[in-house]
Amino acid sequence: MKPRILLAEDNDNNRYLAQFLLEREDFAVALAINGKQALEVARLAKPDLVVMDIQMPEMDGYETAERFKGDPALADIPLLGVSSFAMAGDRAKAMKVGFAGYIEKPINPDTFAQEVKQFLKSHQVSGGSRSPASP
Repeated sequence: MKPRILLAEDNDNNRYLAQFLLEREDFAVALAINGKQALEVARLAKPDLVVMDIQMPEMDGYETAERFKGDPALADIPLLGVSSFAMAGDRAKAMKVGFAGYIEKPINPDTFAQEVKQFLKSHQVSGGSRSPASP
C-alpha cells in the first residue's frame, strides 16, 4: 500500500509542485489549503504523515499542529513542517508545538520527495501503517 500523505499548502504553485514530486515517488496525496481543512481531511483520509506549510490563512501551521496533537484521533500522525521561516527560533517553535521535522522553503525539487521518504523511514511509517519507533 502506498504511504498516505496529507499536503497542507495554501499557495497553488507550491502545492502543485509538492504534490507532483510526491506522487512521482508513489505517495498517495490528499490536499488541504489551510489548517482548518487539514484537520477535516486528516480525520477522513487518515494519513501516515502531514506535510504542512507553517504560514497559511485561517489557521496557521502552529495552531494546526497544536490541534492535531490535542486530538486523540490525530495526535499520533507525524507532522513535517515546510516553511520559508529560516531562523533558528522558527525551527524550535515548530518543534515545540508538535512538528516532528522541518523543511525550509523553497523546497528543492531534486531532494524534496527523498527528504519526505527519509522522514517516514525514521518514523517507521511505510505502506500505510504507523508503528512506534523501537527503543
